[in-house]
Parts: sequence; C-alpha cells; structure tokens
Amino acid sequence: MSRQPISRRTVLKTMGAVVPLPILEAMSSGSALATGGSTVPPRMLICHFGTGMNIREFFPKKTGPECALPRIVRPLEAWRKRMTIVSGLQLEHGGGHTGDYTFLTGTEGWTSTGIKSGISADQVVANAVGQATRFPSLQLSILRGTNYGQQGLATLSWNRNGIPLAAENDPHVVFQRLFGIDDEQDAARRQAGFRRRGSILDYVNGQAKHLQRRVGSADRDKLDEYFTSVREIESQLQRDIDWSKKPKAQPELDGLGDYSRSLTPQSPGFDYTTYQKLMYDLIALSFQTDSTRVITYNVRRELSGGTFPVHHVSKGFHALTHHNNDPKNLDELAQVDEINMGFWSKFLARMDQIPQADGRSLLDHTVIAYSSSAGMDHSRDRLPTAIFGGEALGLTHQTHLKLADGTPLSRVWHTMADRMGVATETLQDSPGPITELLRGQVHP
Repeated sequence: MSRQPISRRTVLKTMGAVVPLPILEAMSSGSALATGGSTVPPRMLICHFGTGMNIREFFPKKTGPECALPRIVRPLEAWRKRMTIVSGLQLEHGGGHTGDYTFLTGTEGWTSTGIKSGISADQVVANAVGQATRFPSLQLSILRGTNYGQQGLATLSWNRNGIPLAAENDPHVVFQRLFGIDDEQDAARRQAGFRRRGSILDYVNGQAKHLQRRVGSADRDKLDEYFTSVREIESQLQRDIDWSKKPKAQPELDGLGDYSRSLTPQSPGFDYTTYQKLMYDLIALSFQTDSTRVITYNVRRELSGGTFPVHHVSKGFHALTHHNNDPKNLDELAQVDEINMGFWSKFLARMDQIPQADGRSLLDHTVIAYSSSAGMDHSRDRLPTAIFGGEALGLTHQTHLKLADGTPLSRVWHTMADRMGVATETLQDSPGPITELLRGQVHP
C-alpha cells in the first residue's frame, strides 16, 4: 500500500460509475417560493443538439410574442405562447468540436493540457432536490456511456468531482431501470451487489486510513477530501438500499410504444422516429411518476452522426455544417432540425396532456430547455436556444427574447435552477437568472 497509494480520482471514477455521489438536503423553502407554495414538485429537462443548427433559419427577425417563426421552429407554432427563443447567448469555451465538454459545466473542458471539468448545472440542481426521488437524475443520450476522452461526448452530466456520469441510449434498458419488477433472483443479486459495494468501501476506507498515518500534512489534507467523498458514496449506498425496499411506480402505458425490446442506433432496421417517441415518452413517464425531477438528454452529440433516413438528406449533420454557403447544404441542414422540431412538438403535447394535482399540466410544472454548444459554423456564440413550459414555476414567455450579444449560456441554467427552487448566488459565469422571463421574486 505504501508503494502504490490509492489515487483519489481513480477510486472515485471507479465508484462513481457504480454508485453516483449523493444529493444534498433539498432547499424546501426555495422550492416553495419557486412553485408558489404548490405541492406539485418542479422538474427540469435540458436537451443538447450537438454541432449547432442553421441559425439563419432558427432565430426570428423580430422579438416578442408576435414574431414570425422561421423554418426550423415553425413546427412549434402551437407553442409560441409557452416558449421563448433566446438569442445573444455565448459559451465561453464552446464552439469547435469539443464544446460539449463545457456545455453544462462552463469550465474550459477540452484543452491542450487535458480535460478540465467541474460539476454540471443539472447536478447542482440534482444535489439539492434529488433526495426526494428514486433517481436523483437521469442521463439519456443517443450514445451509451460517457465517451470520455474522445470527441463527441455521450453524456452531458458531471458530478461534483468533475467525473462524467454515464448516459443510457436504450429505451428498453431505461424503462426496466425505472419500472421493471425484480424476481427473487434479481432481488438476491441486487442485495449481493449492495454487500459487495459495501465491502469495497470498507476495504478502501481501511487502506486509506492506513496510508493517512504515513504521509505528510499536505497529503493528509488531500486524504480528508477523499474521506469526504467516500462518506458521500456510503450515504448513496444506504440511499440505494432504502429505495430498494420501496415498490417502483407502475405507469399507464396505453398509447405508448413497445419498451419490451432493445432499440439503439445499432439495432437492425433502426427507426429514428420510433426511437425518439420512446425516449421522449420515457422522459414524460419519469416526471409523471416522480421517479426523478432532473433529466439531461443528448439528442445529437457533437461531430458524429445526427442524421437518419427520416431526415431525407444526402450526408451526415457534421458534413452539412461545413456548407460553404452551398444552398443545398444549407437547405438540408435546416431540414434536419425542422423534422427534429416536429418530434419536439409532439413531446410538448405529451407533457401538456398529463394533469397535475393543481389542475395544471406536467408541462406547466417543468422547465425545459434545449441548446447547443456550437452556433453556425462551429462558433461559440449565436447558440440556438429555447426555453419551454414552467409557467406554474413562475416563468413568463416571450416567444423571442434578444439578450445582449455575448450573454453567458449559463444564465439559462441559472434561470432553470432558480425556478427549481435551488438558490445559488453564482452559477458558472452567470451574473444571475434571466429576469425578463421571471414572474415574482427571484432568488438572490
């Protein structure tokens, strides 16, 4: 042990893949403020459309609720009073092919000297509100895992130690995780897993304490940080054990798709339209059953993929972004996201059809946003971004809001955190929530 001391980051990466770090105590007073005292919990969804969009066909020419919607967002016409397209946004370290590394963290991300990360905005919220649900957060993606260290991340989420949280891309797997009922053998395996994880933690703690007696004061400070992380993992393990004793929700599946079989982009005869409906319906089911209140979905990752037969285009999305002002490339570039916004509109309709205890809809109680870590031509500014729903949480929409050029994208995440009842004075490089979208008191 003295010759090969335990690496804090190595252990945390190993454990974090199995036991997500725990949430903090929910800020109940903030939640009550954001929801106006409602007993209906707030929810939050952030979606990422990698490699930008054809912003010439995205941003309205005028601002306000009467603006004409351009081609890409025209499928959202029915939602114009319940959405705000936000222009003027910039991601300081975004753009290029690696902006996804900084999309929700605001850190430098991919650099010539390595990857520099921090906690993502969704996990700031999950750490505050996640203890109330079986899953503090969900990470969904078109690609499974993290793809850490490669261009084109799978995940958008990073825990407080700057470790990426693995995403899932198979709706069947997600459904089973959320709602699947274990038989006796599955339950026995799960309990064995709990014991195994507990034994590993006991071993690691013992070895680290042995090491602590043999190092200097500077290393002891580092080990204290490590012990804090281990204690958090132990708390999460206990939380998992407690939730394992509670029955999972059994949702009503009428009108929904078939979750009994695996479906990923690698599946034979993969149908993107079916896939997106399954994924978006899963998001709605997760919120409806209060299985989680925080979700990220990497709809299109950076650099690779992004087009399927349903889009009826001649090449991949990344290739289309290198359009050289060719009218055909620009037309197909817009066509891809025009179709994607059709899927999005159906998702909003699904959310709006789910009633809540106060008579309003699930959409009213969910603050939703999509954006990208790149604008036109892989720029770090002019990011295609829109916010939806959340009216019961105090959001007021304007259809198109123009902010000053160079406004940090983190102001969107700050606004969402605020409406979730998470009071944080600073969030990355945000100077504060977007007050133009808020009714009533804003958290300081």
